[in-house]
Amino acid sequence: MARAFTPKVVTANALLEGDVVYLTARRTWSRSHAEALLLTDEAEAAVRLLEASAQRDRVVGAYLADARPGPNGPEPIHFREVFRTRGPSNYPHGKQEATLAHV
Repeated sequence: MARAFTPKVVTANALLEGDVVYLTARRTWSRSHAEALLLTDEAEAAVRLLEASAQRDRVVGAYLADARPGPNGPEPIHFREVFRTRGPSNYPHGKQEATLAHV
């Protein structure tokens, strides 16, 4: 028996910066998971993934990631996706640089 489709977001890495990005409802890319388009239809998810994969001049490694609706937009489900929303794990630079000021 086939598994039921679970909601997804399209995610990838920005080609030039390497940042994690998410496809939005406007078919643009955002660095905020909460701004991602939550896909609840399997056929639409497949089409959006194909569109994202074709944007080789902007992103690499596009894939569908499980997500769920949240009060401020889609929320990641799996640990890997939660980790990816936090940015690079090397503190000297990147999104986490600001956290050093609080240490």
